[in-house]
Amino acid sequence: KRRLAPLILRRTKDEVASELPPKTILVHPVELTTEQKDLYETVRATMDKRVRQAIAAQGLAQSRIVFLDALLKLRQICCDPRLLGLEEAQVLASAKLDYLGDLLGTLLAEGRRILLFSQFTTMLGLIGQKLGELDIPYLQLTGSSRDRGGLVREFQEGTIPLFLISLKAGGTGLNLTAADTVIHYDPWWNPAAEAQATDRAYRIGQTKPVFVHKLICSSTVEERIQKLQADKSRLADDLLAGTNKAVAPDEDTLRDLLAPV
Repeated sequence: KRRLAPLILRRTKDEVASELPPKTILVHPVELTTEQKDLYETVRATMDKRVRQAIAAQGLAQSRIVFLDALLKLRQICCDPRLLGLEEAQVLASAKLDYLGDLLGTLLAEGRRILLFSQFTTMLGLIGQKLGELDIPYLQLTGSSRDRGGLVREFQEGTIPLFLISLKAGGTGLNLTAADTVIHYDPWWNPAAEAQATDRAYRIGQTKPVFVHKLICSSTVEERIQKLQADKSRLADDLLAGTNKAVAPDEDTLRDLLAPV
């Protein structure tokens, strides 16, 4: 902090934009279906063994790719088993996708205008299929979208109430204050990345209270990612506030993510 202090002027959004309306964060726990739970535990046990073998053979630093692949598979099962690409998983239902359909029905009936973020563009495609079944109109922005500005104007000025956005494509540089609701379909490691996505709606020019909904599958790696987010946020706040504390993820922390619940 002593080295950084001369270079950093920290002003929080509460200080800079005190006129902003309130922001409320709501966490929705979602129970996996029985079939999802069985698939999750099978993959978790298999990948846990593979990661431990890789760490024993190569060390932690050289095993991160194997570890990240394991976490990716578990996160995909939480979102929708079809993301795994396994033939036997293509017929399994997604508890979170079904929950999202019910949640959107409630929010849209209340007249909400919604930004929905996911890191997986393939998941946005599956959500789009679900919305087609529910006859809900929507816009979609991903890295492959060409007319980014046109999509933003259409949402801001039009009547379509739902905007699907990939976290990478829409995390910064968008002004979407027509929205009063943000849904994070899946959690990400970096709380700042999620906050930046939320700030597409919660920024200067917003006049309505903003509600942020986070869908978290219970007893899964998503719950642990959420805890890591909280720990990272506290660490950043402590560092910038002057507390002399630094915590780096160690081997036990990484292994704990793959441990049985």
